[in-house]
Amino acid sequence: KKSEVSEVMTKADMKPKSMHRAKIWSDDIENLYRFQQAGYRDEAEYKQVKQVDEVECWPETGFVKKLQRRDNTFYYYNRQRECEDKDVHKVKVYVY
Repeated sequence: KKSEVSEVMTKADMKPKSMHRAKIWSDDIENLYRFQQAGYRDEAEYKQVKQVDEVECWPETGFVKKLQRRDNTFYYYNRQRECEDKDVHKVKVYVY
């Protein structure tokens, strides 16, 4: 039986099959926006690169609170929505 860690790594090693752009805002799109601002495709890639199990989130909203970029600087995000309607179409949604 595989350990959870190796399953997560296998999932993170997977390359996306396809990509489309977000059309309407949602909680998931908000978090993808935050990961992509910090230079990652999504949560899976962030966890793989930074070797972390959990991403810090705001308890009230569930949005990502803090991300570490590849150059080790940190991005801090607000509790509220940050991805404005004009930016929604920039968010890439990857399908695995």
